[in-house]
Amino acid sequence: MIRTLDILAAFFGLMFLWPVLVIVTLVGFFDTGAPIFVQERVGRNKKPFKLIKFRTMTVETESVASHLASSASITKLGAFLRKTKIDELPQLINVLKGEMSLVGPRPNLFNQEELISERQALGVYDVLPGITGLAQVQNIDMSTPSLLAKTDKEMIDTLTVQRYFQYIIMTVTGSGSGDAVK
Repeated sequence: MIRTLDILAAFFGLMFLWPVLVIVTLVGFFDTGAPIFVQERVGRNKKPFKLIKFRTMTVETESVASHLASSASITKLGAFLRKTKIDELPQLINVLKGEMSLVGPRPNLFNQEELISERQALGVYDVLPGITGLAQVQNIDMSTPSLLAKTDKEMIDTLTVQRYFQYIIMTVTGSGSGDAVK
């Protein structure tokens, strides 16, 4: 049921939001010269996949978790995209491809060994990663690996269709501040 909801939401989201995607891409060319950001992340069953986002940091920024990146790396457009969560919209393509769900644990980088260990122990990698979820709406980011893994597991164990929509609505209406940047 959730996969069907993911496909429908991602398809209609891309269909209705394509003007926003085009405008952000064009403006992004003037901001960084490379508006699309693609990064290898840990997916379901720890399989790698290429996450797609709008670039919010300068091209020279080191590929690290957001909480380890400097806030000086965030561009003016990037700050707006992060605040509005528009930077996440290209991930609807990952959802259509079956690499992500709208709701699930945020996909981490392969160099986040402590988080990988915590999530592996709790079976978090048994599900598709998501664009949003319980940890995101509660402002729990990857800087607290144990708490994040436990929150992800709680979400997985209690996810219903009602909660699926609740997390999406909470995200769209501004709950959660996204990944922290120092």
